[in-house]
Amino acid sequence: MKRIFIRTILLCTKENDDSLILIIMRIELKRLDDAFHFEAVSETGNIALMDGSENIGGSNKGVRPMQLLLMGLGGCSGIDIVMILKKQRQIIESFEISIDGERQKDKEPSLWETIQIHFKLKGTIDKEKAERAVQLSMEKYCSVARTLELAGALITYKVSVNE
Repeated sequence: MKRIFIRTILLCTKENDDSLILIIMRIELKRLDDAFHFEAVSETGNIALMDGSENIGGSNKGVRPMQLLLMGLGGCSGIDIVMILKKQRQIIESFEISIDGERQKDKEPSLWETIQIHFKLKGTIDKEKAERAVQLSMEKYCSVARTLELAGALITYKVSVNE
């Protein structure tokens, strides 16, 4: 089986320092069958399975790469929000994120056009702090959101606390 190597370079700032640190990520992909089933492994050993839909000859043994982008958006913003709310000593009992996206029609490549996110938090959480944490994530910290926006996606969101 042939492996595909992808190297991603991110620039980050050190805490309390304006200088940039270069972070290199390495992802290795391995084709698992004679169709479209791939295993992706991060430099830390975490695995994601991807596959094509049955209508193109895949076997639904993994998520589609475009679905993985939305999952990455949810994970990125979710991590930001939890970090911010923990620093504010908010107690999160449950946190769910629903993401709906619509892709461009009749275009190749077919990029994300609109993405709607619903952040659902429960616990001892001040609603204003939750809303601010989401805003900070979506407008300042989440690299995935920024990447999708630069590609032309319109991202909207709403926040529910203890509903």
